[in-house]
Amino acid sequence: MSITENITRLKASLPAHVTLVAVSKFHPVEALQEAYDAGQRVFGESRAQELTAKQKVLPDDIEWHFIGPLQSNKVKDIAPFIHTIHSIDSLKLLQEVNKQAAKHGRIIRVLLEIHVAQEEAKHGFSPDECRELLHGLSPNALPNIRICGLMGMATNTDKAAQIQEEFHALHTLFTELKNAVFKEDESFCELSMGMSHDYPIAIREGSTMVRIGTHIFGEREY
Repeated sequence: MSITENITRLKASLPAHVTLVAVSKFHPVEALQEAYDAGQRVFGESRAQELTAKQKVLPDDIEWHFIGPLQSNKVKDIAPFIHTIHSIDSLKLLQEVNKQAAKHGRIIRVLLEIHVAQEEAKHGFSPDECRELLHGLSPNALPNIRICGLMGMATNTDKAAQIQEEFHALHTLFTELKNAVFKEDESFCELSMGMSHDYPIAIREGSTMVRIGTHIFGEREY
């Protein structure tokens, strides 16, 4: 299957309210251009250096999403153009994104990364840390960011029931925060969960964004 065929097939299978984020990290510019030509506009990268290099040479109407761990000192490199950062895992990082966005007169959309998997290696806030952060933030403290939802990864396992449980927990937290903290805020509407191996479960559990790489670009080449 070609990249074009993969995208066409995927888009046909996704509900209308689910955004396809094409995870293009480690793939060459040519592969992204083929996906772009097939109609894909939302791309996910996880290294600031690779992202800025690609952004310079690819079409201007691409919506770039940052989906990997982000160091504070790299925010300035992507702040001029990044559309959404999925991987906010500390107040310090939120403050840095706000600061760099202000320098460019921009408002950057962010998702708070929640740790729901049973793996130590995953980043993110615990649900309690997330509640504490949001209840402690004054409404106008960070005018140049917009918190648009949550992101999370399920444990990398073949146990569908466990994956479903973790996604369900994330959706429950999203609903709670929507009702408690973001009641008047229509922009808090995104739940980024689901990758190539588990996205159908994620969609059933309320995902609005799926991050898919392998099913579009094939296995990446290192």
